[in-house]
Amino acid sequence: QVQLVESGGDLVQPGGSLRLACAASGLSLNDCVIGWFRQAPGKEREGVGCISNSGDNTDYTESVKGRFSIARDRAKNTVYLQMTSLEPEDTGVYYCAARRSWASTCSRRTWEYDYWGQGTQVTASS
Repeated sequence: QVQLVESGGDLVQPGGSLRLACAASGLSLNDCVIGWFRQAPGKEREGVGCISNSGDNTDYTESVKGRFSIARDRAKNTVYLQMTSLEPEDTGVYYCAARRSWASTCSRRTWEYDYWGQGTQVTASS
């Protein structure tokens, strides 16, 4: 059984940083394209960023470019979302998602992913 688990969400002040982790069981994330998504209350789920299987290619939504980055730790079967200069608009539940693929690109579209975590809450507020 495949399970993705996000961790690292917290309450931080605007301008602060957080690192979210996505760990998997029953699935090697090294064989997958990974996406990070977020959902604010009353809003649709949004693709924040993604990383290709090789890790050579990433893609981010415009609002987080230069502030967020995604990286893999292949030995730990874990993918991280590093978030800096957090803004109140970054508040929401953050999800990681995976799709088995050896593609050299990645996608921020929700329907392209097969496995999802349960989410972790990130709140940027003073």
